[in-house]
Amino acid sequence: MKVDKAVDDFDALGDSHISTNATTPLRKDAFKLSDKEKIELIKSDVKHIMETLGLDLEDDSLKGTPQRVAKMFVNEIFSGLHPERKPDASTFQNHYKYGEMLVEKNITVYSTCEHHLLPIVGRAHVAYISNGTVVGLSKMNRIVDYYAKRPQVQERMTMQIVEHLQIVLNTKDVACVIDAKHLCVNSRGIRDIESSTVTAEFGGRFKEESVRREFLDYIKLDTNF
Repeated sequence: MKVDKAVDDFDALGDSHISTNATTPLRKDAFKLSDKEKIELIKSDVKHIMETLGLDLEDDSLKGTPQRVAKMFVNEIFSGLHPERKPDASTFQNHYKYGEMLVEKNITVYSTCEHHLLPIVGRAHVAYISNGTVVGLSKMNRIVDYYAKRPQVQERMTMQIVEHLQIVLNTKDVACVIDAKHLCVNSRGIRDIESSTVTAEFGGRFKEESVRREFLDYIKLDTNF
């Protein structure tokens, strides 16, 4: 009975898309294995899952799937788990004294829901007000992509992007809004293909209504992507 309740509680947690941590939950030995070793182990696990489902892995179309999935997990969709892949966000002195808001909008987000390992697809809009330093525009895209490339909860991802840029730029004046579709909602469960999820994190001056309003006016958020 206790086991059944625990399973129900875990299911409810996942279907409600609730996170238990503001940081990505990682074991202390998360990087003990090399990427090559992880790929070999995951390959074996995927093969077992497919065989359990009754699939014929001798079929030409399926025999390479365990290897492909394992490489995709480690090298692509979960590559942002490894701290060595954190983008080098070099900053520069704001010599031209630009003191207004800088906004990078419509940054593509491809992430994965940590509850069902299904895609999260959408757009991120990031802004900051310089405190004497600026960061290359492409670095903002790379920071978003780094935190997207891991099992995620959208609220956590939004916070992680802001916190990273606050450290890089040495200012609290950073904001991020993400608008995304979750396939764990769109393709299973309630199967609502129209809904999307919007999350926001506002730091420093972006907590002021007028500054926040200016940012939202810049991005003119349209949920029909």
